[in-house]
Amino acid sequence: MHAAGESDETSGEECGETSGGESGLKSGGESGGNRDGLAELTARLREFAGARDWLQFHTPKNLATALMVEAAELNEVFQWLTPEQSVDVMRNDRAAQRVRDEIADVLAYLLQFAAVCGVDPAAALAEKMERNEQRFPVERARGRAGGGRADREFGPN
Repeated sequence: MHAAGESDETSGEECGETSGGESGLKSGGESGGNRDGLAELTARLREFAGARDWLQFHTPKNLATALMVEAAELNEVFQWLTPEQSVDVMRNDRAAQRVRDEIADVLAYLLQFAAVCGVDPAAALAEKMERNEQRFPVERARGRAGGGRADREFGPN
């Protein structure tokens, strides 16, 4: 992750990393997957960016763009693999580390984007899941790639 206009070559370190390449975010149970954990991570990201005077660059447009770039970097790990090979990526230590790093970058930018937009990501996901449960009832969606929605054309499933 980088401040606006920076790349690995110019920044020396990626946002959220120490000079040893280790993530500046703690892993493990203390931040978990709950709202308090997300709030703690979001605060830590804000402190990290603020200390470097990068908050001035944290506009919705810049953060959305950075999020897409990081998602593309995650996709790049799988780009030329067959579906079968993609399932085995995490068995390769180097590839697995890259996947973890890119997931961390995507999550970091998503949390920062949500904060700038005033969105609670856990609440947004819970609301979206409720709508999806209505849109994709089990009896119509089970085993269907298109989700079983009546407004979509389906293949042979």
